[in-house]
Amino acid sequence: MTAAPDINVTRLQRSKLNEMSLENVPFGKYFSDHMLEADYENGEWKNVEIKPYQPLLFEPSLAAFHYGQAIFEGIKAYKNQEGEAFIFRPQDNFRRFNISAERMCMPTVPEEIFMEGMRKLVELDKNWIPGRKDHSLYIRPVMFSTDCILGVKPSDSYKFLIILSPTGPYYAEPMKIYVEEKYTRAAPGGVGFSKNAGNYGGSMIAAREARKLGYDQVLWTDAFEHKWLQEVGMMNVFFVINDIAITPSLDEGTILNGVTRDTAITLLLEMGLKVEERRISIDELISAYQKGELKEAFGSGTAATVAMIKELLYKDVLMHFDTSLFKVAGELKTRLNAIRYGLVPDTHHWMYKV
Repeated sequence: MTAAPDINVTRLQRSKLNEMSLENVPFGKYFSDHMLEADYENGEWKNVEIKPYQPLLFEPSLAAFHYGQAIFEGIKAYKNQEGEAFIFRPQDNFRRFNISAERMCMPTVPEEIFMEGMRKLVELDKNWIPGRKDHSLYIRPVMFSTDCILGVKPSDSYKFLIILSPTGPYYAEPMKIYVEEKYTRAAPGGVGFSKNAGNYGGSMIAAREARKLGYDQVLWTDAFEHKWLQEVGMMNVFFVINDIAITPSLDEGTILNGVTRDTAITLLLEMGLKVEERRISIDELISAYQKGELKEAFGSGTAATVAMIKELLYKDVLMHFDTSLFKVAGELKTRLNAIRYGLVPDTHHWMYKV
């Protein structure tokens, strides 16, 4: 990391925490006292500051509104047993953020702004980190184009923000999942591997239709045959067949390289399971289920951490799982939480001290 930037800090005089509780907070509804803001203009980053959380003012011709140059990340901060604040694997999110930026023809954000700005912001608002089990402080870096001119081309100016949101569990209960055959999330050569806003906007109609059928989310399939499995909702997905944990491969560029996914693979190997990153079809999954070999299914992601799947529906085939018998997903979540909350030594150096 190069020298830390001169980050001007303007503090809120009276914390909003005085008027609210961090007990049972829903995901993404409340925001902390401060935010980080920086501008990219004339080929350089400038105006890096931390200030009270506030609205932004833009012209109707803002390029991001019209052409979708917008990316973001999801990161979490936790408190250990001594009340110290740590951020989980932010370096990995920083690298992925800039991979998304390059794919979307946007400037990369320097490490000293992303990392040091995040650290200072979380340090300032660390009292917003809930102390309850399965709670954390969600960190949302976002960048979008700010040219005010119409025309399909990469913008010359951009704004980078980091905002913070105290949060509880994303999925409090095991999920019911509908296997999607009509809509497509990503195709080879597209932007499925990047965390850009359009990926999420384009996924909403499938999720809405699944909810009408009584399901929580969809399991995405490939764009051509609609049989090769990709992600579940906004998460990576794992299937335990016999004693092997299988997760779809990243090779085609259609799946987000999840930080929690990578963490899960490491911990699953430490738990003694064999892990395979490869193509897996819905046909193979159904066959394994019918043979009694498909033991568990779960999603992994920053927001949800580890979310168990209790039901999968594909056409007229219903796969039901008794999640109370899940051993792998439960142990994985326990191990992951133990590291995040400082209950065991951080042998992988995943926790970044604020």
